Formats: sequence, structure tokens, C-alpha cells
Amino acid sequence: MSWDLPPLGAIRVFEAAARLGSFTKAAEELGMTQSAASYQIKVLEERAGAPLFVRKTRQIELTEAGEQLAPHATGAFAALADAWLATKGGATGVLSLTTVQTFASNWLAVRLGEFQLMHPDLAVKVDTSSRLADLTRDGMDIGIRTGTGKWPGLTAHYLFKADYTPMLSPRLAESVGGIRRPEDLYKVALCCASDPWWRIWFEAAGVPFEPDRVIMGPELGIQAYDAMAAITDQGAAILTRNLYSVFLAKGQLMQPFDVLGSDGDGYWLVHAENRRNIPKIKLFRDWLLAQTADIREREQRGP
Repeated sequence: MSWDLPPLGAIRVFEAAARLGSFTKAAEELGMTQSAASYQIKVLEERAGAPLFVRKTRQIELTEAGEQLAPHATGAFAALADAWLATKGGATGVLSLTTVQTFASNWLAVRLGEFQLMHPDLAVKVDTSSRLADLTRDGMDIGIRTGTGKWPGLTAHYLFKADYTPMLSPRLAESVGGIRRPEDLYKVALCCASDPWWRIWFEAAGVPFEPDRVIMGPELGIQAYDAMAAITDQGAAILTRNLYSVFLAKGQLMQPFDVLGSDGDGYWLVHAENRRNIPKIKLFRDWLLAQTADIREREQRGP
């Protein structure tokens, strides 16, 4: 088969420039001069018959043609790198993981050391940006996402439910004579009281939510911060039960009720469909699924 391809060196420069947003940075990454990188882009644009970048003062932007080509170029080089690594027969280098801060700080951080000890030649780099990363375009190997498991182009592996319930420190509960009924939560401040999870949980508990009775607690906006506020006696927080098992076991938090609220979402491990057999992805996927197996078994058994 004869492949109709442009010079691969020019494609490599284009991919780097599109990803980094700069000819200069692309040249630095590839170990060439800026003029050489610009020349390679010119060669590629001549072959394409259309400009791939808009040149502006101190910056470049992709044209429509460039936007169409860029993700495919990045994906092709990523696939080639993965194939080369598989050919060498090892899982080494860096595994890039994107996830939400709450999962990273309250579940992954207390367990990741075990994985690193098992695989010292594979470094895990965690990105906790709040934006939804494009795994291919942003150079990420694996993502941990919340939702229903339906993301185009990605294979999703279910980890556990994202159900939630009130938690607070045992010391705060004791200070108000205990939390024995849902109504007792009105004796303490509620962290992020405007969160709709509170209303959903009270309704699941069979008790109407009464905003007028709420003592307003910190409005921190991120579940991980709400948990820290709860641990330090600042109020009760509505938290995902499966993310705080370690804190419950250590007595830093208590869960006064078995009732769980749910919006139907769960936590999922995702990766590109065509990268399922890459050694480093397979190693981390298998480890994470093993780490969460007991939670899924408990969910299947029910209350």
C-alpha cells in the first residue's frame, strides 16, 4: 500500500506547534532552530494548499484546516509512541492522569504510593484541572470522570457510585448532643448549604428540607474543601461516601445516617478506545479496578 503522506518531519513540527501554541516552543522541544521549524510548517502548508496557522504578533492560532488536522496528528504520534513502547515490552516513563481534585486528594492520594512501589519505573503525573480534558489533544493517558459512562471515543470502566451523605467530625456532633435524626443537622452549620445535594438527601431521608432552619456554613465550592471544613469542626458537609472511607475509619469524620442521596452519577476510569492494550494504561487500569472491587461488590449486595 502506498501512503499519501506529507513529510513526517514537517508533521512532527506542526503537531508540536499546534499543541504548544508557538513555533519557538515547538523548535525548543524538537531541538531545532525557530527558522527551521517555520520552514517545515511552510513546506506542510504548501503541500496542503492552505494555511494551517494564522501568524499574529507573538502568537499563532490554528486555522480551520489546522484545527481539523491537529488532533489527528497528536493521536497518530501518540499511537506510534505507544506501539514503540509495547514493542520494547515495558511500562516505563510517565502515565498522565486527569481527574477532579476531590478524587485526587481524598481517594487517590492515600493509595497511589502503593502503585508507585509496585511499578517504580512508571511515574504517575496527576492533573486536577477543573476543565474536562481532551485525552488525545491534551496528551493524557487516563481520565477519572463522573457521569453515566457515556463519552464518545472513550472506553469507560465503572469504579463506584457517586452517592452522597452528610458527614461531620465526632467532636462537633458531641458538642450539640449528638446527631440522631436528620433534623439534628440544623443544630450545626451546613457547609455549602446551597448545594442541591442537601435537598435531595433530606428528601431521600423522608424529611423535608427547611432552608430557614439552616445555619449557614462555609461556601467553598469544592467537595474536598468542604470535607476539610467538616474535619476541622466547621460544620457538616454533604460528601461522596466512597471517597472518604479512610477518614471515617480513622474517626476524623462520622456518617450519622445510612441514607444516601444520588443523582445517578458514578466515577469512571476512561481512556481512548484504541489505547486499551498499552502496557502502562493496562497496569493502572487493572490496579484501580482491583482497588475498587470491594466497593462494587458491596453496591451489588445492597444495604
